[in-house]
This record gives sequence, C-alpha cells and structure tokens, in this order.
Amino acid sequence: MTNPQDISISDFTYALPPERIAKYPLAERDDSKLLFYKEGNIIADIYKNIATYIPDNTLLIFNNTKVVEARIIFQKPTGGSIEIFCLEPHEQYADISIAMLQKRKVQWQCLVGGASKWKAGQVLEKKIMQGDKEIIVQANYIEKRNDTYIIELSWTPGEIIFADILHYTGLIPLPPYIKRPVEDNDAIRYQTMYAREHGSVAAPTAGLHFTSAIFQQLKEKNISTDFITLHVGAGTFKPVKSSTMKEHDMHAEWIDVSKNTIEQILKNLDNNIIAVGTTSLRTLESLYWLGVKSRESLVVSREPIQLLQWEAYERDCTDFSAKASLQSLLNWMNDNKLDRLIAKTQILIAPGYPFKIVNGLVTNFHQPQSTLLLLVAALIGKDWKEVYDYALQNDFRFLSYGDGSLLWRNLPEKHNDYTHTKNSSTADQV
Repeated sequence: MTNPQDISISDFTYALPPERIAKYPLAERDDSKLLFYKEGNIIADIYKNIATYIPDNTLLIFNNTKVVEARIIFQKPTGGSIEIFCLEPHEQYADISIAMLQKRKVQWQCLVGGASKWKAGQVLEKKIMQGDKEIIVQANYIEKRNDTYIIELSWTPGEIIFADILHYTGLIPLPPYIKRPVEDNDAIRYQTMYAREHGSVAAPTAGLHFTSAIFQQLKEKNISTDFITLHVGAGTFKPVKSSTMKEHDMHAEWIDVSKNTIEQILKNLDNNIIAVGTTSLRTLESLYWLGVKSRESLVVSREPIQLLQWEAYERDCTDFSAKASLQSLLNWMNDNKLDRLIAKTQILIAPGYPFKIVNGLVTNFHQPQSTLLLLVAALIGKDWKEVYDYALQNDFRFLSYGDGSLLWRNLPEKHNDYTHTKNSSTADQV
C-alpha cells in the first residue's frame, strides 16, 4: 500500500474566506445544508432529508462524547487573569472517565494562558456560588512539558466530582477560529443531542445536525444506530506545520467501545456502515487494527492499548478480513473479561489508507491543510476538491457550526496518487 508519509500538505489547501466560517449555528439543527456525494455526483439538500440518501439496513455509528467546560479563568489578586484549558488527564489515571470522577483533587495536562505571569508557588483560586453552596477551586503549577503544563486542581466541597467542577466553574471551549466570546446558547448548541460521556474539549461536529425527527426517520427506514466514544482533544485543531506528513506528530485520543457495539459492527460488515463524524471513522478503523494486534498477541489487559500513528501502513494484513479482526478482538475481550474496549488511537488516515470497515462518512467541511481534510481525501480521492469547490460556490457554511456532507467511499481505482515518490500505488481495498 502507499505510505502517506511522503504526502505534501500543500496539496490539500483551498481558499476559505473568513466570512464563510460559521460563527453561530442555525436556529434549527436539521435546517443545515447537506451535500451528498457518490461516485462523482453531487446533490444539495438539507439534513432533514438525510435518511433519503441512506439505504435500508445501514448501520450509522455516532460519537456520544460530551464536551466539557474545559476553560477555567482565574483572577489574580493583582487583577490580571490566567486561563487554564484542561486538555487531558495526567497519565496516572487509566482513562478520562476515571479522571472525571475524581474527588477533592486531580492532575491534568493543560494549556495556560498568561503562564508567564503566574509566579512560582502562587496558588490561584476561584470562588463561585452554586445554589446556596460556595465552591472554591485552587490551581497549583506542578511542571512544564513542552507546550503544556501539569496542573493540580483541588476544590471544596471535596465530595463533588471533577466533571461537575468543570460544569460549575468552566466555559465551553469554542474552536479558535470562532472569533467571538462564548455565549449561553453555546452550552446547548456546541453539544450533540445524544452527548453523554464527559471528556471532549471539542465537539464531534457532524452530529450537531441530528435531531429526534431524523432519528425517527432512520428508524422507519430500518437504519440502525449505535454509539462509540472518542474523546476529542485540542489536537484536532493542531495545524500541520511540516512540509510532508512524515514530520507531523498526530494527536492521540481515547476511545471507548462496548462489546455489544463491536458485535453490531461485525454483524453489519456485509451491509453499509456509515461513520457520523471523523472521530467515529477513526474509531471504527482503529478497531480493525486493534483486532490485528490482538491476533498477534501485541496487546495485554494490564496496559493501556494504543494504536500508533503509522501502524496501519506498516502491517501486511491482506489475509486478515475485517470479520476475522473484529472476531479476534471480541475473543480477546472475552478472554480478559472485558465488556468495554478502552484504548488510545493515534491513527492518521490519509490517501493511501486501506479502509476496512467504513463505507460512508457524515462530516462537516474542514480547514485547509488539516489532517481532517486528509481523511476526506483518503475516502473520496481527489474529488474532495470538487466537493469543496461546490460547497464554496453554493453558499455552504464551513467548519464546526457550519453545514455538512454525506460522502460515499470511492473504490481505489477512483483515487489518484498524492505522494511525491515514484512507483507508488494506491491502496488495495479489502
């Protein structure tokens, strides 16, 4: 298969006028525009009608992560402010869910705005009233790590869990390209209607368009739905600064998938499986490679399971079907008495990636020169340019609060090679 390490990110750019970036969502979620793409054909519609474009007996996989109020602003006694942006828990916690349930204190990896003004040994403090109860949160600087900091947050009353501390004291972390202050409505609209598992610092935005009415239409067409959890980190906005992908360090994110959901995916491999959002797609494709690792005895229950950035391109698995891989993963979970698979994935999906599970993708329109745009190009080849040109010419709204698309995967012969090496070829589909 083609290894995308030699792909030049400059091949994945387009002109995005600032006025095309949606600053606010539409009044109704399912009034957003929908671009439907299949085999080179494009149709424009709205999300209310998305079920029309999905065949019966399809399985849709949604990401039920919930955005946490990860930005806490502390006022210094001198009057200045320091913002602590909680990215992910310290590695002492097995996963995000456990860290969110901590009481009294927790350590977190954070970005710190105004860090140069935070004197060594100074304890920051924030007080708020929640009903008739005063909550006091303190922040202690522990250590610096490259671009982030380890901060210990402690609070009283100590019986409150950390997820609630964030909810009471923090702000929703809107993406950096939405250049306006956070408003009350963002707490509702920068959240999917089915969000459940606390842990993300960015929304799985493809799901923002879905409503109860759409779910009812899917049900009437015998279209199944199920849920995985991938906690979206701030790395999703990390720009690709290197000239080729070889030098880019892909962010790792936590995934959580139940055994029942993996069984549902296995049963539907002969039908269509659509990922709602790039996070769902990355999770689904990661399951295949984690299954491969379980077959090769490269995972053990005592350690966090992790799929590294380039592993999918370094293994020859042409003799190992998606069915065999998922069954191996289920067998491994049964052997280890696990009802849920909790792991980290760093998978980078780019042109040359051999899709194993997903047939289609519901997704918004992404930033130029981003890993999310690379993922779209991996799915539909160079037709991504036609899709984005059409969206720009037909007044589609871009990025998190913007409109979206339903893209069907092209067969490999429809793809064109993006690498700058000779004798490279597109990936074989399984």
